[in-house]
Amino acid sequence: MSFKAKWIKPKRDFGDICPTYVREFTFEGEFIGKATLTITAMGMYEAELNGTRIGEYVFAPGWTSPKRLQYQSYDVSHLIQEKNTLTITVGKGWLRSPLATRAESEPCLSLPSGVSAILDIGRLIETDSSWHAKESPVRFSEIYDGEVYDANITSAHLEAVEEIPAPDCDLVPQEGEEIREQDVIIPVKIIKTPKGETVIDFGQNLTGYIALNLPENTQAGHVIELSFAEVLDKEGNFYTENYRAAKSKLKYICREGRQSYKPKFTFYGFRYIRLDSFPFEAESLFHNMTASCCSGGFQHKTPISAIAIHSEMERTGFFSCSSHLVNRLYENTLWGQKGNFLDVPTDCPQRDERLGWTGDAQVFIKTAAYNYDVEKFFTKWLADLALEQQQDGQVPHVVPDTIRAGGSAAWGDAATICPWNIYLAYGNKEILERQFTSMHKWVDYITSATQDTNLWTGGTHFGDWLSIEVPVDPAVDCQKIGTRHDFIASAFYAHSVSLVVKAGKVLGRDISAYEALHVGIVNAFKKTYNKFYTQTEYVLALQFDLVDDHISTAKALADKVMADGCHLTTGFPGTPYLLHVLSENGQADLAYTLLLREEYPSWLYPVTKGATTVWERWDSIKPDGSFQTESMNSFNHYAYGAVVDWLYSVAAGIRPTEDAPGYKKVHIAPKPDTRLGWVSAKYKTRHGWVQSKWQYIEGGTIRYDIETPVEAEICVSNQKYTVGKGAYTFYERLGEGI
Repeated sequence: MSFKAKWIKPKRDFGDICPTYVREFTFEGEFIGKATLTITAMGMYEAELNGTRIGEYVFAPGWTSPKRLQYQSYDVSHLIQEKNTLTITVGKGWLRSPLATRAESEPCLSLPSGVSAILDIGRLIETDSSWHAKESPVRFSEIYDGEVYDANITSAHLEAVEEIPAPDCDLVPQEGEEIREQDVIIPVKIIKTPKGETVIDFGQNLTGYIALNLPENTQAGHVIELSFAEVLDKEGNFYTENYRAAKSKLKYICREGRQSYKPKFTFYGFRYIRLDSFPFEAESLFHNMTASCCSGGFQHKTPISAIAIHSEMERTGFFSCSSHLVNRLYENTLWGQKGNFLDVPTDCPQRDERLGWTGDAQVFIKTAAYNYDVEKFFTKWLADLALEQQQDGQVPHVVPDTIRAGGSAAWGDAATICPWNIYLAYGNKEILERQFTSMHKWVDYITSATQDTNLWTGGTHFGDWLSIEVPVDPAVDCQKIGTRHDFIASAFYAHSVSLVVKAGKVLGRDISAYEALHVGIVNAFKKTYNKFYTQTEYVLALQFDLVDDHISTAKALADKVMADGCHLTTGFPGTPYLLHVLSENGQADLAYTLLLREEYPSWLYPVTKGATTVWERWDSIKPDGSFQTESMNSFNHYAYGAVVDWLYSVAAGIRPTEDAPGYKKVHIAPKPDTRLGWVSAKYKTRHGWVQSKWQYIEGGTIRYDIETPVEAEICVSNQKYTVGKGAYTFYERLGEGI
């Protein structure tokens, strides 16, 4: 469907106040046809017809590259009356907000709060100069700083609008998943901090906003002011320094009587809210919350609740085991994904950043595709990646590109890694068709940018980002510490070229030049890097098949891990593959040891500290209770949750195959360990549910229960079985085989 309507804005500059556009119309007789509203805006919009909100999409039209803008269509037939009022309120959203490092000269910051819409009721009602605008109750709203809402403004004066030129971008129909409200969470306790502040704890770090449902004795002019935080400090006080410049505030000015409110055009990353100004007795309010929850209607009656929002993705993966700590790690990863899959795969939802970092996305994509159906989500984001890619093939650090910088190994490689993994998970080669030019352009960029032949040397890279071997002091030259940057770059160069080759073969393209390039890179790598110094160097060489002897190299990695204190030291590039290369090369016991380690540094250490999402750093909270540097310390950062891919694909053993992508056939090869009593996982493929469960039973026996909707290769106790659709049970005596 094509969409082209006039654009309008208020004739008067409303400043920070969000305008509401108004169009009244009549319809004679009973409406029995179909009414469709098609709409987009420069920022975020919320539309109502006759006082009823249109659709469930929050933060429409979503976040894309400024080179394109999505529009949405809604069936509003059921809302048409004889006399009708259509209103559209527009906020800054992502497009017009001063996002991180966005220069004041960026053209998008000077865009008006424009809207474009067509209502088709048999005749077309289009945005034009016949519409009006008025001041909305939203007096201020911005992504980082929050929202100010005055509920007393109910009938503002109607003012003139004017037609304006359309923005210089393509209009495209909705491509990604809609962002929607997903979970309602009530507080678990109310806290009086050592500083005397009143804080409400929701028990879960989340992304979203709060909902107010205020009682009938509310007085006009009463002011509610709230601040948001992820954690309390070690003394138990409200802590917001890690939000950096993001104010993350909410101000609500009450009207008389019973009323409800949710922010329109902003969101927060939080577990706690502080009542900076609150015209009610807080303890009494908390009792009301508990009673409302027990009554079963809390989402309508609870005075304060939290609303979690994320892109509308179907849950496809489920994992549990005998360890409550591992289960909590798994849940933390789910919450991290939900909180950061907000139309784009962001790094964090709380501080003055919240950007679509490419490195984080490629690190996590395998786990993401197990937990949820993310095909549509990533198809949209990868289209923006290709649009934002430079002419020479350089990939930005973030997509949409607000930083205007790129070209780092393991970050730009999202251009190859993400499409390939979406293809493997869902079996639709259209993603490769759409992204193949972007994939090979990235490799071509490396080839032209390197200072060497068949290796990627030079350039500026993030390296083994947030490895514990690299100091947090930004003044330190991290290029000379920890894993060698040229090593990481050359390893990912080899990997990306190999993925271009694989994708090209699927598409029937001539990729002979890339095949030759890959051979050259592997040979040069083996010759140049014949000694490894860090865990990440061992891991990448093994994972990307850059060594001749995998078993001895994995043994050397195991020795390195033991020498390092029997704990991981890896950062973003190495961590996703660490357990894989150990378990696939004779070191499964050590892989489980690292997984189950509770002391810092480990995956379970944050769980022991009460984390409910995945942290940005291994020690976001240090063992002594103090925090890592506030300049970069998110408590909701999904990257290290990539370990969940290993739980699904190795511990439970469910994985796709390259010769039958999309689980047309499935490989199931669980790896038990006596330190867990049982593991259970199920995954919804396009063909049905795959289930894998193992448990230790009395007498030293392992029982495997496996179910597959398609042909499967099942590997248990060094035996292979090719089976058809069905449910199967195997037994293994420890030390004896099947």
